[in-house]
Amino acid sequence: MKDIMQWDIKSWSRALSYWENNVDWDNIQNGLELGGEKGGLSLWLTLKGMKIVCSDLYNIKEKSKKLHGQYNICSIVQYQDIDATNIPYENHFDIIIFKSILGGIGRDDNIEQQQKVLDEIYKALKPGGKLLFAENLKASHFHQRMRKKYLNWGNYWRYVSQTEMNGFLKAYSTYDMHTTGILGSFGRTENQRKFLSTIDQVVLNRVCPNKWNYIAYGIAEK
Repeated sequence: MKDIMQWDIKSWSRALSYWENNVDWDNIQNGLELGGEKGGLSLWLTLKGMKIVCSDLYNIKEKSKKLHGQYNICSIVQYQDIDATNIPYENHFDIIIFKSILGGIGRDDNIEQQQKVLDEIYKALKPGGKLLFAENLKASHFHQRMRKKYLNWGNYWRYVSQTEMNGFLKAYSTYDMHTTGILGSFGRTENQRKFLSTIDQVVLNRVCPNKWNYIAYGIAEK
């Protein structure tokens, strides 16, 4: 799970569990990971027996080879540098998957580029194909202040709201979106994040407004 999700594992792995239980995997043959970086989601899908294109904006094979080499999957994964706002496929994939890419793509308040990503994914999916998404949300005012104060990218990333995510997905025939997480992202070590995420799941996700959650995840179908 650590190799697949990389960071704040207990919080983000809720998306993985949801995808696992809500996709008919027997009818899935090929997939695309966007913004793969180290290729964790490509690893997950490849270990499920799927043909995967692992992609990022540049140099994806170099960035993911350490992790994929540990699992001996480098020879069966296809690596391709792909701009998520200009995907060179049409009606091709059964599954497209991403985790936390919209904030960077929408840097400097470029919501049009964020919408373009979801439109390009729609184009690249086969009819009936599914987008599996997990994305950082704008969350509470406290989250927003802390990002600007402590994260190098906090002042120029464009974190999306739940309302905006709903708008991005309006072209899809159906979609289901869930949110999670209040404190988990504030841990300084993975053990701290695991402890805080447990508090989120046991208490805070139940009693706090959804608009305070910092992760949105779900499935959209073309």
